[in-house]
Amino acid sequence: MQRYQAVSRRDFIAHGAALGVAGFAGRARAAGGAPGLLDLPFANGERELVGNFPQKGPMILQRTRPPLLETPFAVFDQGVYTPNDRFFVRWHLANIPTRVDPAQFRLQVHGSVRRSLALTLDEIVRKYPAVEIAAVNQCSGNSRGYSNPRVPGAQWSNGAMGNALWRGVRLKDVLDDAGIAAGTVQVRFKGLESGVIPQTPHFMKSLAIDHARDGEVMIAYAMNGAPLPLLNGFPLRLIVPGWYSTYWTKMLCDIEVLDKPDDNYWTTQAYQVPDTPGASMRPGQAGVRMVPLTRMVPRSFFTNLVDGQKVARDRPLEVRGIAFGGDAGVGRVRVSADAGRTWQDAQLEKDYGPYSFRRWTHSVRPHAPGPVRLQVQCVNTHGVAQPAEPGWNPGGFMRNAIETVSVVAS
Repeated sequence: MQRYQAVSRRDFIAHGAALGVAGFAGRARAAGGAPGLLDLPFANGERELVGNFPQKGPMILQRTRPPLLETPFAVFDQGVYTPNDRFFVRWHLANIPTRVDPAQFRLQVHGSVRRSLALTLDEIVRKYPAVEIAAVNQCSGNSRGYSNPRVPGAQWSNGAMGNALWRGVRLKDVLDDAGIAAGTVQVRFKGLESGVIPQTPHFMKSLAIDHARDGEVMIAYAMNGAPLPLLNGFPLRLIVPGWYSTYWTKMLCDIEVLDKPDDNYWTTQAYQVPDTPGASMRPGQAGVRMVPLTRMVPRSFFTNLVDGQKVARDRPLEVRGIAFGGDAGVGRVRVSADAGRTWQDAQLEKDYGPYSFRRWTHSVRPHAPGPVRLQVQCVNTHGVAQPAEPGWNPGGFMRNAIETVSVVAS
């Protein structure tokens, strides 16, 4: 697997200048029309496959403003790293800058610190040691379209996720440069997106100070060997390995160190899940304690097979896919070829780190003609396994059940 090269400062600044010219259009179709339509496998699943967003290839359109673009699932069969031009897009607020001038941009660091900072992009690249980490970025509502009963929100299939090799600097190094004052409890992050009306709360998320300074949380300026695409957060994005993407602030421009708990809407009210096993509850259930969602859970998928695909009986069938352990590495991937009655361990391919996709392969031989129900389950290195059945919560968050695909042997 390719290891991406470092991004030079010249490439970074030139990339930003080009974006300033391009911007992006908030229209679903380019002049030549959308590449086509497809049906996601749930109710009201028809979507456009569009190709008119800047720096993006064909993507599944979930919403135009703010842009919500889903990765077509076949892309995940191409390799461990999701190409930048096919990486999913999810914004919260409608006003997103269509250009960012790298020469004028500043990252503000302030609050409960000994000295405030206003860092240029050039200073960030030059001043702090560069680090890299392979990590999955996944929307907490990934696969929400399969919730039953249905819930409000973007009706994603399984493509609201991606894996990249992120390059940037440790958040810890920036915070230590500013000097953390005694009594600090949290660090809050804000990007350049804003609401249509002034009353809309700024999108902000916070991390506990110990988490922010753990050496893994980073400020990225590149992904997969290139500057961040505009729609994925150019010029800077917070990377929080093992946590859902709501914490991965895009177009990061403001870091505020807090000496008291953050009470903003997006921290205290949004993205809440039941404080129950699997974050699950019954529809309509009352009196359930809700808590902020944080860590991801393990998932695994088939990438080379689709429902209804015809396969040859009495011949080896290569089955392959991807898995990730959520907040830990992939320990095992198990495959069943008989609807879950028996399981075998799949072969794991190269390990790119505990937060990355990991490819797996397996071989099965269908003997009888007719439907073959294949299932896959990931068990992470903490011993947490995907459950047999999906949980349910009113936000449609944190789906991670065993995945199934049915093929037909003939």
